[in-house]
Amino acid sequence: MIRVYKIEGDHLKTLDGLAEIQTDDKVWIDLLSPTSEEDEEVESFLKISVPTKADMNEIESSSRLYDEDGANYMTVSTVAHMNIDDPIKVPVTFILYQNTLVTLRYEELMSFSQYLAAAKKKKGVLNTNPEGLMLDIIESIINRIADALEAMSTDIEGVSRGVFRSKKISIERKTGMLQVIIRKIGAQGDLLSMLRESLAGISRMLFHYDAIVTEQTSKAARQKAKALHKDVDTLADHANFMSMKMSFLLDATLGLINLEQNQIIKIFSIAAVIFLPPTLVATIYGMNFHHMPELDWPYAYPLSLLVMLISAIVPVLYFKRKGWL
Repeated sequence: MIRVYKIEGDHLKTLDGLAEIQTDDKVWIDLLSPTSEEDEEVESFLKISVPTKADMNEIESSSRLYDEDGANYMTVSTVAHMNIDDPIKVPVTFILYQNTLVTLRYEELMSFSQYLAAAKKKKGVLNTNPEGLMLDIIESIINRIADALEAMSTDIEGVSRGVFRSKKISIERKTGMLQVIIRKIGAQGDLLSMLRESLAGISRMLFHYDAIVTEQTSKAARQKAKALHKDVDTLADHANFMSMKMSFLLDATLGLINLEQNQIIKIFSIAAVIFLPPTLVATIYGMNFHHMPELDWPYAYPLSLLVMLISAIVPVLYFKRKGWL
C-alpha cells in the first residue's frame, strides 16, 4: 500500500498518488506492506532503490544506516502489538531524499497512526520539512515505548505485591499463583528486551543522523534530534532498572517456590518419622515366633497399641519443642 502526504503549511494533506506530487512539494511517502510492483513504482518515481524486507532485517549497522545515490537510509526496530500477549519486532526504514521522506514497514504501528491523526490537523506539523517529519515520527515511536514502559512498571509493582505481600493462603494456591507470576515476568521480560533493542536502534540512528546533518538542516530539527537522544538515554536507563528489578523478582519467586516445596517435603519427612516407631512396634509383634512372652499376656494387645501411640506422640512433642512444627 502506498500512502502519499504533502506538507501543506502546518499540517499534512493526503494525496491520491505519486502522480499528484509537484516538483517543489515536500512529501511523505508511506509504504505499508508494499508489493513488488509498488516498490518498483516508488523506485521509478524517485530514481532510488527501496530496501527489501530481508534487507530491513539485517542486524549489521552498515546494512541499517547508510547513504546511497544521495539518499540517506536509516532502519530501526520497533515493537507492534504491545498491548496484547504476542508483541513482535518490526523494522521500519526511513529514507531521506531531497524533499521527500519515505517510510517502509510491514506492520501497522500505533505510533504511526497516532502521529498521522495529529499531523492532519492544523498545527499538527511543527517542523515543516522531511527531516523534521521523520523526527516527529521517531518521537511518536519513543512516546509509545515510554507508555509501554510505564504500563510495564505498573504491572511489575503488582507482581511485586503478589510476591511479597500476598495474604496467607494454602500451599497449593500459593504455588499456582507463583507459577502464574513467573509466566507473567517471562512475558514482560520478552517485551522489555524488545523495547531495549528498539531504544538502542533509535540511539544509533540518531547518532547517524547527527553525523549527516548539514548547514541546511534547520536549527529546530537539530535541537529536536538532541532532545530525542536525551529521551532515549533516559528511557534506556529506566529500562535497565526494570530489567534488574524483573531479575530480582524472578529470583525471589523461584526462591519462594523452593521454600513452599521444601515445606511440603518437610511435612512428609516429619510424618515418616512420626509413623516410624509405631511401625517398628507393629513389625516386632507381627513376627511369628513361638516363644514371645507377650503373646500369653491378657493385656498384650492394648499395651502394644499404647506403646505405638506413645512412640508417635513423643516425636511430635520433640519437633514442636525444637520449633520444627
